[in-house]
Amino acid sequence: MMMKAAVIEKVGDLVVRDVPKPQVGDYDVLCELLYGATCTGTDQHLIGGRFPWPVTYPTILGHESVGRAVELGSKVRHFRVGDVISRVGTPAGPDGSYAVNWGGFAEFGIARDHWAMRADGLPPSAWRSYRVNQVIPPSIDPRAATMIITWRETLSYFNRMGAQRGDSVLVVGSGGNGLAFTVHASNAGASQVVVVGSDSRRAAGQAAGAHAYVDYRAADLNEQLSALQPGGFDFIIDSVGQSDSADNVLPFLRAGGIVGIYGVDDYSACRIRPHRARGTFTIFSGGYDEAETHHQVVEMILDGRLDARLWLDMDHVYPLDQIGAAFDAVRDRLFVKALVKLSNG
Repeated sequence: MMMKAAVIEKVGDLVVRDVPKPQVGDYDVLCELLYGATCTGTDQHLIGGRFPWPVTYPTILGHESVGRAVELGSKVRHFRVGDVISRVGTPAGPDGSYAVNWGGFAEFGIARDHWAMRADGLPPSAWRSYRVNQVIPPSIDPRAATMIITWRETLSYFNRMGAQRGDSVLVVGSGGNGLAFTVHASNAGASQVVVVGSDSRRAAGQAAGAHAYVDYRAADLNEQLSALQPGGFDFIIDSVGQSDSADNVLPFLRAGGIVGIYGVDDYSACRIRPHRARGTFTIFSGGYDEAETHHQVVEMILDGRLDARLWLDMDHVYPLDQIGAAFDAVRDRLFVKALVKLSNG
C-alpha cells in the first residue's frame, strides 16, 4: 500500500508524493500521523542544503509530528491502539529509493516499544533512539502536542546547563527555540531574562516571559545589554548559531559564566574569541536528551506553564499537500511555526 509523504527530492525541491506505507515489525506501532509542526532550523536547513551533517537525498523530513496508534506488533506491550504518541516518523524506503530525516511529514509512521525491546535484551543501539516515542495524555490537544518535541529538547538542554532560580539568562534569537528557552528561564525563576531578537517578535518574547527585549539591529545594543545586567549574565544561550552570534554577546557574560550554542545556522563555523570575555568561562557542550524531560514537559503543559499558542496558530492548519505554503508562511514570518495536518485522523 502507498501513502503520501513530503519528500525533498533534491536541494530546494520539496514535493508531496507517494511512498510505501510502512510495514509493522514485532516491536513496531503503526501510527496514523495527525499533525506536524515546521522547524525553522532543521527543516529549512534540510530543504536549503545547509544542514551541518551529511544528508542523502531524496529524503522525507519532519521531526515534530504526533500520531495515533492503529496497529501493534506482536511484542508490543507498552502502547495501546488509540494512544497518541510523540515524535513518530516513517522509516527509510525499503528499497533504498529515499532516506528519511526523521520522516514525520507523512500519512503514517512507526513508533517502537523501546521499553519492551530493552526488557527483552535487545542492544541499546536498537532502542535508544526510540525513547522519544512517548504516550501523550488524551487531555492534550494533538495540535499543541507537536510542540512537545521542541519543549523537551530545549528544556533538557536548559536543565543540563545548570541554571537555577535567581540566575540571569541572555537568550540570543527569537525563533521557536529562542522563545522556548525564554519560557524555560522564566519558569525556572530566573531573576533576569533578556532576549536579543527580531523586533517583529518583541510581543512574543515578552509573552514568553522576557523581562527585557532588545532588537538585534539596535545601534546601541551593547549599551542596552550593559545597562540591563551590569555584572554580566550568568548564562548565555545562542539559539541561532550563526558564526558570530554567541561571540558578539560574549562580553556580557559574567566571569565564571556559561555560554551554550544551541542553534545550527553556521554550526561548523561558529567562533568564540576568549579574549573578549570578562574572565574565565565555560562553553556548554552537554547536548540534550529529549526523552529525559518528557514527563516534566507534560506536567508543565497540564498546569499551564507551556502554551502552544505562543508558537502556533491552532486554527490555521495546512494540509499535507500544501506543506510548501506552510514553509513559505514561516519564511515570511507569518507564524513562528506552522501546523500541518498529515492525515484524515
